[in-house]
Amino acid sequence: MKQGSPSSNPAAGAPDSLTALLPEIAALEAKAGAGQFEQALQREIRRRQVRLADGVLAYQRNDVQRTLIDPPSVWREGNTRLLDYGTTNRTARRRGTRAVLVVPSLINRWEVLDLTQEKSLLRTMAVAGLRPYLVDWGTPDAEERGFDTTAYVARLERALAFVAKRARRAPAVLGYCMGGTLTVALAARKPRRVAGLALMAAPWDFHADRTGHAFLLSMGPVLAEVADKVGELPVDILQTLFWSLDPWLAVKKFSRFIGMDPKSEHAREFILLEDWLNGGAPLAGPTARECLVDWYGNNTTGSNKWVVAGRRVVPAKIKVPSLVMIPSGDRIVPPLSAAALADPKKGLKNARRIDLPLGHIGMVVSGRARELCWTPLIEWISALPARRSRVVTG
Repeated sequence: MKQGSPSSNPAAGAPDSLTALLPEIAALEAKAGAGQFEQALQREIRRRQVRLADGVLAYQRNDVQRTLIDPPSVWREGNTRLLDYGTTNRTARRRGTRAVLVVPSLINRWEVLDLTQEKSLLRTMAVAGLRPYLVDWGTPDAEERGFDTTAYVARLERALAFVAKRARRAPAVLGYCMGGTLTVALAARKPRRVAGLALMAAPWDFHADRTGHAFLLSMGPVLAEVADKVGELPVDILQTLFWSLDPWLAVKKFSRFIGMDPKSEHAREFILLEDWLNGGAPLAGPTARECLVDWYGNNTTGSNKWVVAGRRVVPAKIKVPSLVMIPSGDRIVPPLSAAALADPKKGLKNARRIDLPLGHIGMVVSGRARELCWTPLIEWISALPARRSRVVTG
C-alpha cells in the first residue's frame, strides 16, 4: 500500500491558511466570547484532518503507474548503472553530440528527471541535441552499504571516464541536489575531463541558512549512530527528515489532491510524483554520517574542509565553466546554501548564476520548469566549447 509523502511542493490551490480565519475569529469573539474562538478552531482542524485523510486514501487507491520505458544501460558497477538517454531521440545520436553525465541525489531516485513524456528533462535534452547519460544509483548492496562520499565520487570518476571515452571528448556534468554536491568534488578531482559543470539546487554552505533545519541539526548525531548500527539510514527516517522541513505540507498537498479530477493530467502527475517521493533508497551508513555530522553539523563543505580521497574540495580552485541554478522557493536546499557556490570570492571560479522563481522539485517538473530552468540549462550546455578529454581511460 502506498504511503503519502510529506515532501512534494504544492502548487496553487492549497487550502487557506489559518491566518485567513482571524477576521472571522475576531468577530466571533467580539460577538459571543472566547468560547466561539475555540469552537471555530476545532471545526477548522477537524475539516483539515478529514481532507488530509480523504486525500491520502484517494492516493493509495489509485492505479496510475509510470509507463515510460527506461533507456538501455551501457555501463554498470555494483548496483550503479548508466542509462543512455541518447537512444530516446535520433537527434542525440548524431556524430559530435555533446555528452552529459547527469548525477541525481543518492536519496531520491532519478525518475523525477523523467517523470512523463511531457515532464522529462532528460528526453528534452536529447531532443535538443544533447546526449544525457544518467547515473542510476540503485539501492546499496552489501558492499555499497559501507560507502562514504569518497567511494561514491570514485565511482563517478569511472563513469565519467567511460562517457568521455565513448564520446571521444570531455562531457558536461549536471548534478541535481546532493548529486550536485558530489559533482563539485568530481570537477575538483578531474577538471580536464569535465567540459562544464551545471548545478541544480546543489547544497554547499550548510550554515548559510539553518531556518527550518533545527530538527535535522539536533537529531543529526543520533541518526548518525543509527546509521552506524544498522549500516544505512532507512527511507522512513529520511522521509521524517523531509517532513520536519514543513510539517503542514502534507495537509496542504493532499487537501489539494482531493479536489482534483481523478482522471486529469494534474492528478496523474501528482500520483507519479508521490510515487517517486515514496520510492527513495536508504543512504549508506558512512555517507549518512558524513552528511548529518560533517555537512550539516560541521559545515565541512562550506568551510572548505570536506576531504575526498585525501584532498580538500575547494570551489574557488575549480576553474571549470560552471552554471549554478538556485530555486528561490526551495525548502529542501536553502537558496543561500546553494548560492555559496556562485559567490565571487569563495565559490566556483568561473560560474554563472541563475535564480529561479521555482521550488526544489518544481524546477524539474512544474509547468514553468521548461521555460525557466530547462531552456537556459540546455542552452548553456550546448554553448560550451568542445574540449577533448586528454585521458579517457581508468
